[in-house]
Amino acid sequence: MTLVSGAGDGSSPRDPAAVRIRLVAAGAALLTVGAGLGLRAVAAGGVAEYGGDTLYTVLLLALLVLVAPRWTPLRAAGTALALSWAVELFQLSSVPAELSRHSVAARLVLGSTFNAPDLFWYAVGAVGGGLLHTAMSRRRRTPVAGGRTPVAGDTPHT
Repeated sequence: MTLVSGAGDGSSPRDPAAVRIRLVAAGAALLTVGAGLGLRAVAAGGVAEYGGDTLYTVLLLALLVLVAPRWTPLRAAGTALALSWAVELFQLSSVPAELSRHSVAARLVLGSTFNAPDLFWYAVGAVGGGLLHTAMSRRRRTPVAGGRTPVAGDTPHT
C-alpha cells in the first residue's frame, strides 16, 4: 500500500519502512485532529486557542512525514513551523479573512486574523512534534537481538 509515491525523499513506493512510517504518520494526523476537536469541546479561551495552534503545527508535521517519510525530524519540524508561520503572516493581508467568510475549510486552514502569540505556539508544536518524531525514529533504528533493525510488531527481548 502506498499513500504517496516519489515525494523526493529517496523512498521507494514499495519500501516497507516508508509504508510503516506513512501508516504511523497517518495515525498521528488522525489523533492530532481528534485531539484538536476534543480540546475545542472541553476547553475555552487561551487553552483552546493556543492548544489548537500547537496542534495545527503538529498536524502539518504529521502530514509532511506522510508525504516524505524519509525526511529527518528536524527537516519535517522546520518545514511545518515555516508553513505555520507563513499562514499566520498571510493573515496580515485581507485575503484569509475574506476567504474565511465564505468557507469553513478556509477558516480552518488559513484562519482569519493575525495574532503574534500564535507564532510562539506554532514553535511549541514544531518542537514537541519534532521531539516525538525523533523518539519514534530512534525507536525504529534501535537494534534488537541479533543486530538487526526492529520492524513494526517486534517485541523487545529481555
